Amino acid sequence: QVQLVESGGGLVQAGGSLRLSCAASGRTFSGSVMAWFRQAPGKEREFVAAISWSGVSTPYTDSVKGRFTISRDNAKNTVYLQMNSLKPEDTAVYYCAADLVGNNYASSSQYAYWGQGTQVTVSS
Repeated sequence: QVQLVESGGGLVQAGGSLRLSCAASGRTFSGSVMAWFRQAPGKEREFVAAISWSGVSTPYTDSVKGRFTISRDNAKNTVYLQMNSLKPEDTAVYYCAADLVGNNYASSSQYAYWGQGTQVTVSS
């Protein structure tokens, strides 16, 4: 059974940092695109960042460029999201996604596997 388990969320003040982790089990994703999405209350799930299997390609949504960094450790079957200079508008449940089945890495409908999410709350 494939599982993606996120961790590292929590409550932080504006300007602070958090590092999210997503550990996969049940199969290897070393050859797959992995990504982070987020969903704030009352809003649709939105793309945050993705990473190619090699780690060379790392697209980000504009609002997090320069503040967030996505990375992966294929030996550990884990993807990370380092979040710096956090803002209250970053408050959301953050989800890990794996195995892009289509061509649009920013579309939530094109990932085969999802984690349960981890809450990130940024206070002002």
